Amino acid sequence: MSHDLIRLTATEAVAKLRAGDVTPLELIDAAAARIEAVEPAVNALPTLCLDRARDHARALMRGERREAEGEAGWLAGLPVAIKDLTEVGGVRTTFGSPIFADYVPERSHPLVERIERRGGIVIAKSNTPEFGAGGSTFNEVFGRTRNPWNTALTCGGSTGGGAVALATGEVWLAHGSDHGGSLRRPATYCSVVGLRPSPGRVTRGAQEDLWSPLSVQGPMARNIPDLALFLDTMAGWDIDDPMTYDAPGRSYVEAVAAAEREKPLRIAFTADFGGTMAMDREMAAICAKEVRRFEALGIEIEEVFPDLGALNEAFLVLRSQHFVVDREGLLASKRDLLKPDIIWQTERGLAETPSRLAWAEHERARFFRALRDIFARCDVLVTPGASSAAFDVMLRAPEKIGGKVLDNYMGGSLINAFATMASCPAVAVPCGFDQYGRPVGLQVVAPPRRDARALQVAALFERLTGLDRMLPLEPRPGVVPPYE
Repeated sequence: MSHDLIRLTATEAVAKLRAGDVTPLELIDAAAARIEAVEPAVNALPTLCLDRARDHARALMRGERREAEGEAGWLAGLPVAIKDLTEVGGVRTTFGSPIFADYVPERSHPLVERIERRGGIVIAKSNTPEFGAGGSTFNEVFGRTRNPWNTALTCGGSTGGGAVALATGEVWLAHGSDHGGSLRRPATYCSVVGLRPSPGRVTRGAQEDLWSPLSVQGPMARNIPDLALFLDTMAGWDIDDPMTYDAPGRSYVEAVAAAEREKPLRIAFTADFGGTMAMDREMAAICAKEVRRFEALGIEIEEVFPDLGALNEAFLVLRSQHFVVDREGLLASKRDLLKPDIIWQTERGLAETPSRLAWAEHERARFFRALRDIFARCDVLVTPGASSAAFDVMLRAPEKIGGKVLDNYMGGSLINAFATMASCPAVAVPCGFDQYGRPVGLQVVAPPRRDARALQVAALFERLTGLDRMLPLEPRPGVVPPYE
């Protein structure tokens, strides 16, 4: 019974919950059994809160805590995982840092409150690199999270635990956050789907850098309809976040259901921005081939070469300011407990001048206008979902990509960070596997606030491939492929 339940999609599970064919407690038990079975191999969900979850389930079953039952995104008692960067009241929340190894918040983050109000039941915290800094999920508190397609490889970061939990069937939906690809890269590496929403679509609530559009919270799932469902759960205005705005009149579930009737006419594609970006050659070739699947639907593919200019440096300048806001105090008081990447990023931010910050904003505006011109004639821009395939789980970052040596841990992130800089929603969707069996994915980028369009295009592609039907999977041991 439990094995059958974990194989349900989130949409199917919620339908069964609504119909009374299954109870929230039964789903919690199924998830708990699956977690016990696969966690030793992957280490995705290091903190469980099953007693708290069962209390929530019983309240729902008694008819309590159902005030949002009629709203879009109602989950009806579906178990979910919350990234360990985000507080869950009464549950250990470490931020992947030894500084907060024993921290237990009294109150949940506003987004967690929204998810629980809309029928989601938190059963676990998913692993993350320290303070979310890194493209591989490891920390000094819980250790490393491994890729279920090959446990010798990384699952990516920083929402690595959530991606693995989905791929292995530990949960049906996973929450995450994204700054430079933290929802999209793990989704690509684990062959699941992840959405970086437009800034303001989902509340960031307790975050200090509330007026910055760089860091967002968002959903991850096994397929696009489930991703749309979870975005409906999350979306909407929140008094705790001044950048939020109302959810759309048409739900994202409804938008995805209408994808074939509202298919795009033209899609822009670039594999590596004309060779100006570090990119694995095989991944670029696979993505260039797979994007042609859209032509079967009568959709035109236009290859484009947006001018990146100095966007990577501008991203690092602005990202560093985010670290100054969040970590300057810890750098002064707890420097010996911070990992080197966080120290480097924060000190870089402290060394920047007002003129450099102004230059970075000018560069970001210039690049946005270049994308605007593409979006004026194309519905979306499609790229590879990551610059490299999943690498050795013991590495913090790859040393080189596509023959280009990387000089910092963010060196391979620009394929994701360009969407961040332009405030664009971006969806990662699987498109195949490389010669070593490592997942490869596409990234579908839409104009700002056109989240529904990004989801629709990703849904069309998913239907063409059927790759979502390969999940959940049993963790597979393997070896690290050689660098090409």
